Amino acid sequence: MSTTPNEAIASEGVHYFTTDDNVRIAYRIDGSGNRPVLMLANSIATTMNMWDSQIAELSPHFRVLRYDYRGHGDSDSPSGPYSFDRLGRDVIELLDALLIDKVHFLGLSLGGVVGQWLGIYAPERIDRLVLSHTSSYLGPPERWQGLIQAVLQPENLPEIADTFIENWFPPHMLEPENAVVHSFREMVLATRPEGIAGSWAAIRDMDMRRTVSLIDNPTLVIAGQYDTVTLPSHSELIADTVPNATLVILPSVHLSNVEHQDEFLNAVLNFLQPNESIMNGRVIL
Repeated sequence: MSTTPNEAIASEGVHYFTTDDNVRIAYRIDGSGNRPVLMLANSIATTMNMWDSQIAELSPHFRVLRYDYRGHGDSDSPSGPYSFDRLGRDVIELLDALLIDKVHFLGLSLGGVVGQWLGIYAPERIDRLVLSHTSSYLGPPERWQGLIQAVLQPENLPEIADTFIENWFPPHMLEPENAVVHSFREMVLATRPEGIAGSWAAIRDMDMRRTVSLIDNPTLVIAGQYDTVTLPSHSELIADTVPNATLVILPSVHLSNVEHQDEFLNAVLNFLQPNESIMNGRVIL
């Protein structure tokens, strides 16, 4: 580990810790040390930089903790299938290394599944939970097995990157000169195939449709009205299953934090700040 826990809490920049199965995980912290901790978990095939544009708005309110999943960004890329039990324990071990007892947790897409796991199996480590553009089940397994085999062939990665981009952004953002979209495509292309394949294996084996009913943390579910990856119906099912969850539907595709940043941040900040929390219910913005 490159810093002690106390040094990591007070500083900025990328740091590392090593999990109990000897995988080095990259993380960084932004914001004042006396603020509540908000942990961010991103989409598959992206890095912690997925949140760069939101940090300026979030860091005045929170100490923002971001990290790269195993197989992504500056973290190590073990080969073989991953699991959400392992991805969830990566979070717990990082919090333990940083001496952080409890966080607000905001997970988008793959990060939202990690958030569900934490709410089910480690609720004492979570204060408020935001599950964005995610699902409790994305079967059937056969579909994912084909994708896993395809991504492990390096020549397929450009086509897979194009598919990610088309699924993440609306047509009007897909112009070649769009710098934001270009940066996301570069993130996909820089992700090791083993990392994507391992994460897809975790999705292949996932089914939390019934166990999310065990989540008792205050929960906000954010959906995209035009999301074709995690359909609005997937978010509706989570919101209907998690007791007292709030559902917000934004007029976006899969990455509303980018496509509709102001509306996304408004929903998140209103929920996470107790004095301004939104009412339970369903809201379409």
